[in-house]
Amino acid sequence: MTDLSVANSASKASFDVEAVRRDFPILSEQVNGKPLVYLDNGASTHKPLAVMEAMDGYYRHMHSNVHRGSHTLGDRATMAFEGARETVRRFLNAGSTREIIWTRGTTEAINVVANGLAPRLRPGDEILVSHMEHHSNIVPWQMVAERTGAKVVPVQVTPEGELDLDSFNSLLGERTRILAITHVSNVLGTVNPVAALIEQARARGVITVLDGAQAVPHFKPDVQALGCDFYAFSSHKLFGPTGIGVLYGREQLLEEMPPFQGGGEMIERVSFERTTWSTLPYKFEAGTPAIAEAVGLAAAIDYLDRLDRRAMEAAENALLVRANELVATVPGMSVIGTAVRKMPVMSFKIEGLHPSDIGTLLDQQGIAVRTGHHCAMPLMDFYGVPGTARASFAFYNTLEEVDTLFAALQKIQRLFA
Repeated sequence: MTDLSVANSASKASFDVEAVRRDFPILSEQVNGKPLVYLDNGASTHKPLAVMEAMDGYYRHMHSNVHRGSHTLGDRATMAFEGARETVRRFLNAGSTREIIWTRGTTEAINVVANGLAPRLRPGDEILVSHMEHHSNIVPWQMVAERTGAKVVPVQVTPEGELDLDSFNSLLGERTRILAITHVSNVLGTVNPVAALIEQARARGVITVLDGAQAVPHFKPDVQALGCDFYAFSSHKLFGPTGIGVLYGREQLLEEMPPFQGGGEMIERVSFERTTWSTLPYKFEAGTPAIAEAVGLAAAIDYLDRLDRRAMEAAENALLVRANELVATVPGMSVIGTAVRKMPVMSFKIEGLHPSDIGTLLDQQGIAVRTGHHCAMPLMDFYGVPGTARASFAFYNTLEEVDTLFAALQKIQRLFA
């Protein structure tokens, strides 16, 4: 993680972005007759050849259901599938593969946790979230609160888009049972001081849940160093395939939680009198899993591990620095979210232009950005806007693409001035 003001020039020089881009075939596409400039990485990242080849190799040479087969293909598939779990364990620095649960994505992972923690909640208990949360880290808690009589309490943010620590300190109290907070904001790019928040929460016996969807594309989290109880992320934001995600959970808590779904794989024994659950992690993995997708996610992590991570972070930081420098060249443009520590995400508005119009006009020039409320309506309400346009950068983007974005924005602004 880098501060906005810091750029490691030596590392930046050693990062060969053109070589990296050759690993991502889609970046050579043309859109509306223009070279694709893909700046919607916060919504979903593109996939390197290594991921596609790993998934193709699985289907060509080893596809079978896992764990149950007594034949060679079943053994191959199971080894690849559980090997992927070990790869994720190393990526998060979890203590055991028993703490790594496959889900469909961050949303399902948080729902698993919310459902599992519901029996602990009583009327009047409080669940702290922040004003900058994605709906996936608000709605599941609201549903649980409605069932249990607990209350979801939002921690405020500052106008700059940082977590209001005075608000947090005032709200963390005797009735707080759960702290559920994003590691990195999908709208603001803000990197929250989660280690310090977790330390305060744990001192009060509060269970901590981190939404890591926007963090993992940019740096490797260390769940043991953070001390969190749960950490969730989605593969498709980590340059892996869609349809699979990960929930890390502290083993003791996972053992105590009820399963989220019932069916095959998550059982030990079934009778009409009583069913008993399987051991971790399978207790939370009902049905045939996304086997090829797990293999693809592991390939994505392996691909990232072959890169110079410090150089990659410096290159991403340089993209954001360039973008911030160019804001002043577009009359009426303003940025929402100016935290000191942030990832390469820029949400913005241009006076007199609706965000959806900005997105459509950029698309005509081959530039892909996200527009709307970004599944963060409470944050939009806080800033008093219906939505924003959002450019979110990845290590395969170039400074020239940033320049192209702002040249296009200048053109749009002139058309409607």
